[in-house]
Amino acid sequence: MVAFESVAPVIPVRDLPATLDRYERMGFTVNRDSGEPTYAFADRGQVSLHLTEWDEHDPKRTAAAIYLYVSDADTLHAEWSALDLPGRLVAPEDTPYGLREFAYVDPEGTLHRAGSPLNHP
Repeated sequence: MVAFESVAPVIPVRDLPATLDRYERMGFTVNRDSGEPTYAFADRGQVSLHLTEWDEHDPKRTAAAIYLYVSDADTLHAEWSALDLPGRLVAPEDTPYGLREFAYVDPEGTLHRAGSPLNHP
């Protein structure tokens, strides 16, 4: 049986330099692919996001959505709120499925939903 060990979503963007700057401000380590000028990586902890600049990207039709399981959604929300990020940041709330979560929609149309267990320390 093959074990799945990790996943790295590939997120389309229109402006890779601006996107890398935003992810860096959000606490990610960013790296460009040395062999491909329109491809880069944003990593934070065990999370790895792949970013690809795509001329045909239309946030209304080709946007992505990712879910980030984090240790403390409230703390991350406070961290990102302090950055005055472009886009839309929605306040955390408790869900009926046992998570405290919030949403951030960036200028590229990517929905970042982040959640932690309601009983987190």
